[in-house]
Amino acid sequence: MRVLTAAIAALLSLSMPAHAELKFEGAARLIEQERRGLEAAAPGHLSKLATPVKQRGAKKVRYDKDWLASQPAPTGGKQWQCLAEALYFEARGETVKGQFAVAEVILNRVDSPRFPNTVCGVVNQGTGKKFACQFTYTCDGRAETIHEPAAYDRVGRVARAMLDGAPRSLTDGATHYHTTQVAPRWARVFHKTATIGVHKFYRQDYRVSKN
Repeated sequence: MRVLTAAIAALLSLSMPAHAELKFEGAARLIEQERRGLEAAAPGHLSKLATPVKQRGAKKVRYDKDWLASQPAPTGGKQWQCLAEALYFEARGETVKGQFAVAEVILNRVDSPRFPNTVCGVVNQGTGKKFACQFTYTCDGRAETIHEPAAYDRVGRVARAMLDGAPRSLTDGATHYHTTQVAPRWARVFHKTATIGVHKFYRQDYRVSKN
């Protein structure tokens, strides 16, 4: 932003009278203040606009248990933990492919300006508000306890692979999903992108579904 502002100032100074340069400097200060305000309000989303998106697909993945078992024991910080727990409570009974698909939705939301810009922010959005949470396990009144360590290890490997750059090619940019046992109202207007296991996936762009 500063480089762009300086370049504009240099060009305009060629044709501006001296008093106009003072007005431009004032405008430049306003632009810089606006940039700082945007960065403070939404630093993650602003950086997404300024930084090229990381190339997807750098990590080769096979959606089967043998490939998953061959991966290193999963470790990570808070964002990895939030993703692993979401997969455990939302999709531990799904196939490996289904677990990767749910992880795609969460990371697609992180990339969308419509949602929080961190994994933990996405997973916990609306938590504590009746009928407002985005992931049911965060507001169903039950303690979030891991009772199946083997299942948690598997989803932890899925979470690690996704955060390390595994491709998101299963759900065509989906930002929503639901089980085949329910039919939420939003599913009537969102674009259905895939059905994997017991989940149907949707993209929030209001396109007419062909499925």
